[in-house]
Amino acid sequence: MKTVIALLALAILAGCAGRDEARSTSGPWVRWVCDGQSEVFWRFADDSRDIVEVRFEGRDDIYRLQQEPAADGVFYSDGMLAFQTQGDQGLVYWVANQAPIGQGCEAP
Repeated sequence: MKTVIALLALAILAGCAGRDEARSTSGPWVRWVCDGQSEVFWRFADDSRDIVEVRFEGRDDIYRLQQEPAADGVFYSDGMLAFQTQGDQGLVYWVANQAPIGQGCEAP
């Protein structure tokens, strides 16, 4: 009986782990180098491409930004950080004071 319970518990745990992996469709990080040589890493959080994850060189913080309407290109923000792409280039800045973190960002 203990063996059956142990096997059942393992099956439940394995099922939960598989579900998390199936839900996580984040791809590899894309590295962009910006004017001033700052580095920005970003990736789509899921297949819908409505959310991007952004992080900066040397930092562990990951920002999850939601796509919002844009006049040009594609714009993502969480109200604190903004990430805008147009073609193969991007711009990253703090929303509150519009201080740029990286301008002219692109893949090296």
